[in-house]
Amino acid sequence: MAHSKSAKKAARQNAGREMRNKSVRTFFRDKVKAFREVLATGDRDKAAAAFKEAVSAIATARSKGVIQKNTAGRYVSRLNQQLNKLSAK
Repeated sequence: MAHSKSAKKAARQNAGREMRNKSVRTFFRDKVKAFREVLATGDRDKAAAAFKEAVSAIATARSKGVIQKNTAGRYVSRLNQQLNKLSAK
């Protein structure tokens, strides 16, 4: 437990940041999961729309500092590869 005034304030700030980051992280993971579910159905048009939403959510998470730059790029790249495989079929 924090004892000093500044340590108590830092603990409050960390709790607030944790809540914000958790919300953004959950949102982006849900969008990625939704894309993968649509991808499994094999519908190209719906998958393209879900891909666009997922990429937007990933970019938001990146801009908020929830995930790192290379992690965001890796997610987008892998999702794009999966979408292209669907298109090739």
